[in-house]
Amino acid sequence: MSKDKKKKKRKEEARQQELQAQSRHPPVTIRLKYDAAQTTSENIRHWAMADNLSADGSLTPEIRRTLRNRARYEIANNAYAKGLVLTLAATCIGTGPRLQLLSDDENFNTVVETEFVAWAEAVRLSERLQTLRMAKIADGEAFAAILRNPRLKHPVEIDLRAIEADRITSPYPTVSNEVDGIEYDTFGNPIQYHVSSEHPGDSSVWYGTFSNIASEYMIHWYRPDRPGQSRGLPEITPALPLFAQLRRYTLAVLAAAETAADFAAVLYTDAPANGEAQPLEPLDIVALEKRMATTLPDGWKLGQIRAEQPNTTYSEFKREILGEIGRCMQVPVNILLGDSSKHNYASGRLDHQTFFKSIKGEQTSCEQIVLNPVFDIWYREALRIGLFHEPRNAFSLYRKTNGSILSQRNNLVNRAASASCCWFWDGLEHVDPMKEAKAAATRIDARTSNLAIECAKQGLDWEDVLNQAAKEEERMRVLKLTKQEVDTSIPKPKRRKKNEKDSEIDPTDTGADAGQARRAKRKRSEDA
Repeated sequence: MSKDKKKKKRKEEARQQELQAQSRHPPVTIRLKYDAAQTTSENIRHWAMADNLSADGSLTPEIRRTLRNRARYEIANNAYAKGLVLTLAATCIGTGPRLQLLSDDENFNTVVETEFVAWAEAVRLSERLQTLRMAKIADGEAFAAILRNPRLKHPVEIDLRAIEADRITSPYPTVSNEVDGIEYDTFGNPIQYHVSSEHPGDSSVWYGTFSNIASEYMIHWYRPDRPGQSRGLPEITPALPLFAQLRRYTLAVLAAAETAADFAAVLYTDAPANGEAQPLEPLDIVALEKRMATTLPDGWKLGQIRAEQPNTTYSEFKREILGEIGRCMQVPVNILLGDSSKHNYASGRLDHQTFFKSIKGEQTSCEQIVLNPVFDIWYREALRIGLFHEPRNAFSLYRKTNGSILSQRNNLVNRAASASCCWFWDGLEHVDPMKEAKAAATRIDARTSNLAIECAKQGLDWEDVLNQAAKEEERMRVLKLTKQEVDTSIPKPKRRKKNEKDSEIDPTDTGADAGQARRAKRKRSEDA
């Protein structure tokens, strides 16, 4: 037998032995494990409240009511919580959004924008939006009904009425297509809202009369944190236990400091019991008078209790808690505290960038959920009453190329108006305005930005900026305040003769002075 055959035979025998060994001892299945998926005696209490409920199943009306009540209580009684809510509402809404219509007719745009500003002032739109933003933080959701108000001081009698979340509830046991006062169709779109005629907390007797408002005329602004979530959760829910800890810690430190301060003085002795010191009644209270001199019993000394609270870590602990509170709201600790003394310029700027991004996100959400539906209904009503008339082909984006009349024209007109509008918000101020202005000029010169983008960052309309600049330049030209106009108003000098010398240039002068004089002369000639 050749060597190759012997070698092949040995390999085959070894393989057979290996298979027999595996049959006697089957292979062990190795499973990968996650530490967080293990339940041990150490973490069983920590994960005891974890569940697999759905988004709506975990947010039952009772749970949301409890969280709303506690969030409102904390905001009403905690200065930091109240300041946080006011800061977010003021930064997000500010003085209110401003409309810019982008149709093909400039005069029509101006008319619509002017009328909308007048209507917004009549309904106090910025104030309503700030109320909705604060309700979204405290209640987790903000409701507003678009209703007719005949006493409104504007031709368009459309009003925006805020409704508290407690009034949106089911008048009867919840059915399959309804979630706590909101009915949905088979595609998950809200159909109508059941609104109680009175707040459940208005009186001890709740009559339970309801009215139904179509989803077209109801604003429901909330942040869905999970797929399938139909109602909102208070945005400060993760911070509620932290607010309670902060208040308890502050009260405990204050109580300790007050206890130490309550004892004006203490008599003590170094003598042993039954020693040479004069005997006194223990725990006796002695009334003291201001600015007096007195003598002490023999062998006794006068001392005070040393205050141990607040200690050096008091402010650091509060700052850490407030930083954790602000994190769930995307608010940096220096804004929450209203104090940037411990921040340098770079860190403060970096913290503000993240905060401003979250504000931009909230403003975009407000535009899509609140402002655009309100403007659609306002625009349709303004056209109906004849407040203005839409020019033909004002919105070319929604015009068919063959010129045929589209069906459902009113709905398409409203959709075109809302799609052709944008909103300007108050600009977010920069820490160093000079650096920001130089950076904006550099971006415009490099063609990576334009005047519209830079003006929008400041909450301005670039067309208004240019129109105002043109008016100012025209007025300065009339008053001869600009350098160019002052130069052109000076009579041109008479042409000199060839043999006439310039009196401003010394022919004997050489070097830089003579060159500077020649350049000045050339500049005046070019200006003339």
